[in-house]
Amino acid sequence: MVDLPGTEHHPHARATLGAALAPGGHPSHAYLFHGPAGSGKRTAARAFAAALLTDGAADPAGARTRVEHGTHPDLAWVTPSGAHEMLVGDVEPVIAAAAMTPFEAARRVFVLERADTLIDQAANKLLKTLEEPAPFVHLILLTDRLGEVLPTIRSRCQLVRFDALPPAELAGRIGRRGIPPEQAAACARLALGDGERALELALGDGPALRAGGEGLARAALAGRVGAEAPWRALLDVRARRGERAVAELEARLAEELELVARRERKRVENEYAERIRRTRRRVETGTLDLGLQLSGLWLRDVACVAWGADELVHHVDRGAALTEDAAGRDPQRLRAGVELVEDTRRRLRSNVTEELALEALAYRLESVLA
Repeated sequence: MVDLPGTEHHPHARATLGAALAPGGHPSHAYLFHGPAGSGKRTAARAFAAALLTDGAADPAGARTRVEHGTHPDLAWVTPSGAHEMLVGDVEPVIAAAAMTPFEAARRVFVLERADTLIDQAANKLLKTLEEPAPFVHLILLTDRLGEVLPTIRSRCQLVRFDALPPAELAGRIGRRGIPPEQAAACARLALGDGERALELALGDGPALRAGGEGLARAALAGRVGAEAPWRALLDVRARRGERAVAELEARLAEELELVARRERKRVENEYAERIRRTRRRVETGTLDLGLQLSGLWLRDVACVAWGADELVHHVDRGAALTEDAAGRDPQRLRAGVELVEDTRRRLRSNVTEELALEALAYRLESVLA
């Protein structure tokens, strides 16, 4: 059996993919890798694609290097271009390329991230390729939310499960970045098995985001919403992340404009303008969603302390503050507060005014928790 990078902690994925690559094995035409973000799906997908494309290659090492750098002509890696959706325009190039013979390898491999975001029209166009692919085509779909993948897509793929990494493993990864042990343990628990999120909470804007989510919940618990306007801290982090994402794309646009003909510049600028708009929306909404999740987890942890179940707490580096907030609290009211937070998280996916949504949540929490 062949061991692939990214499958070390995932026996089901290691067994399934290893057997497919073993002598006499038969790789499926379509796989759906599912499990929490940061669990190794993307690493495993690239390693699996490299194994498929280097099989029988004249220069396996060179082919593998090009796969790792994303420059192999028989590998296509697709990410959604919509703010929250994979659009028809994202899958049409895959459908067209899947009908063409490989450039140099014996196979063609297509990796589609966030398969749960496929809109119906895009999924319908992709179905025929999934049902009747050319014999040299292999598709690898990735998702963090298996339940949100359309049944028509899911049923046509071989499922490969990636389990949530244990908190101790995540804490060890974070600790190697120089984060203190108690903070690393808290970020690992708060990530709920999501390896990427664990690092996100520990580094960069992560501590500020944690403070914003905690601050929103604690202001409501203390009855200080009007005085503190605690939602503004989350909006500040959202703005910084949105501007940073835009700056990265604008830098990329400037580089590309130096390479295209003058007559093509307007088209490229228009394409980037739409891409920038969607990216800003995705980054900003994702930031607020994570901040609210942290608010809900704070209320959940306060309820755990109130119930005497301290061992279940995620904020292990904030024990004194949790104990202070739990004094005399009704856990059932705290549970109702968590439900309000989750309702607002769902609303953020639609076209709502985010600042008003957070402000309304803060006052509703204060009323419920009083």
